[in-house]
Amino acid sequence: MLIDSFNRTIDYIRVSVTSRCNFRCLYCMPNTPFEWEPKENVLSYEEMFEFLKLAIDEGVKKIRLTGGEPLVRKDLDKFVKMLHDYKPELDLALTTNGYYLKKYAKRLKDAGLKRVNISIDSLKPEVAEKIAQRDCLNNVLEGIDEAIKVGFQVKLNTVVMKGINDNEILDLLEFAKNKNVIIRFIEFMENERAYPGIKRVDSKEVLEKIRSRYSFKELPKKNEASKNFMLNDGNIFGIIEPHNEEFCKSCNRIRLTAEGYLIPCLFFTESYNIKEAIRGGNIQKAAEILRDVVKNKPEKNDWQEEKVSDRAFWETGG
Repeated sequence: MLIDSFNRTIDYIRVSVTSRCNFRCLYCMPNTPFEWEPKENVLSYEEMFEFLKLAIDEGVKKIRLTGGEPLVRKDLDKFVKMLHDYKPELDLALTTNGYYLKKYAKRLKDAGLKRVNISIDSLKPEVAEKIAQRDCLNNVLEGIDEAIKVGFQVKLNTVVMKGINDNEILDLLEFAKNKNVIIRFIEFMENERAYPGIKRVDSKEVLEKIRSRYSFKELPKKNEASKNFMLNDGNIFGIIEPHNEEFCKSCNRIRLTAEGYLIPCLFFTESYNIKEAIRGGNIQKAAEILRDVVKNKPEKNDWQEEKVSDRAFWETGG
């Protein structure tokens, strides 16, 4: 079992299988050129699997595949099957922008993927295109429908930005209700790569907007990133507040990048590379690095009003 110095059990790894993405979202990588790590710098699925077997044996129960956009990497379903076959009860999940999901949902479900989180930041085609810098909404909507159709547990994610999509909070909530899925509204995380001038909508503002139409109650906190609320009609929505210290108190996750860096916290720049150990067949060394990352996991992130992150979120599955 992996336990950090603050007595948190670390049983969840987010794996960025690629730093590539077909979107250029304003809050993430709007001005990033299409220049990527050479293929030889990226861990193969087999190399990732060798490390993740070690992590699973040490007590990891949940693995979420992220990017960039994970579905731009070929044969992701084969990687899912490798993990599922190793431990069928493993909680295998995927975070995606949904653009290619209609094509791959059935294949991923058959391989053993259990849950899918899908980003949807607007229900208006022109706003969705403005945010993603790609005509994308129809594909995303089709991806959501296909994910539901094949039987995934589906959650929707929306990054709320002042003056861009904050007037759609109730519409997005209604959309999720009609699909019978949970939507989480995410506070924008300030970072150096984001489009200049983007302003965060505080979670209190989101809740006030929802309260203008619905009554709701907060549900008991579970070991997950979001605070969850139940509407008076029984539907559930969530709020993700990375600026809130409560966000960190129950943090049970670390991150692995496609280039082999293990990251103990999304905000902090410290990382440890397991690529050399894995490629050299030194599993013991990889195990030592894993334990060091867990041991040195900080108590909380370092977001401050006057400070922004220099972390590239598309590399870390942010």
